[in-house]
Amino acid sequence: MSTILEVKNLAKIYEIGYIRKRQIVAVDKVSFSVKKGEIISLVGESGSGKTTTARMILRLIKPTSGVIKFMGRDIWRDLRGGSDLRWYWRNVNGVFQDPFSSFNPTHRIRDFMYRAFNLFNEKLDRDTKERLVREALQMVGLIPDEVLNRRPFELSGGMRQRVMIARIFLIRPMLVIADEPTSMIDATLRLGILRLFSKLREEIGTTIMFITHDMGLAYYISDRIMVMYRGKIIEEGTPDEIVNNPKHEYTRNLLDSIPKLYTSWFK
Repeated sequence: MSTILEVKNLAKIYEIGYIRKRQIVAVDKVSFSVKKGEIISLVGESGSGKTTTARMILRLIKPTSGVIKFMGRDIWRDLRGGSDLRWYWRNVNGVFQDPFSSFNPTHRIRDFMYRAFNLFNEKLDRDTKERLVREALQMVGLIPDEVLNRRPFELSGGMRQRVMIARIFLIRPMLVIADEPTSMIDATLRLGILRLFSKLREEIGTTIMFITHDMGLAYYISDRIMVMYRGKIIEEGTPDEIVNNPKHEYTRNLLDSIPKLYTSWFK
């Protein structure tokens, strides 16, 4: 498989304080690559730097230093105009911890889904858009007539997250950055959301970078796991390698915190 995302010496440093300034290193010279069609998890506790890394890849915050390349293009140096950015956001999408923050609360779900077509180069008529939107909602197990005319606050958290994933099915990006996408969802729905991400990979070939603090979920969904601690990637390997032969004490602590419910997944 060819490389779709390459990160080299990525760093983010924040300066805090007015009189006596000091630096907080959120991400400390991180390097890794992601192959096309891969599901890779970045695992670490809150404050480890994993979300900051995700936000830099999504071009939401600018790195202090380092290089991020998507399909061979430096996303901070090579993407200059509106057409470049539209190309990037068509091919790289994010799913976030709180799905409600991604919606305009005054707009209906139909409006939210239709705005996705702004990323398309081709012009589509109204009937085609409606058909594609309905097909995408059906793919994630939602009934279009029950959600299209509702506003976000009229849906459950699980339904809002499914709408977000339906939008990804509609856009068909090459890479999805999923930042804690199940943490605000009932435990009974989490497995279904994970299966939807697997379906994205199987049906449209999407590469997925899964950000989580939960080693059990990472083990379930991933081809490869990277463990992040204090801004650095301290360990990397297949799920079985990480679970059965952890090399770092922090990784062992993460494994010890896994609920017993998940241990049946491990071999």
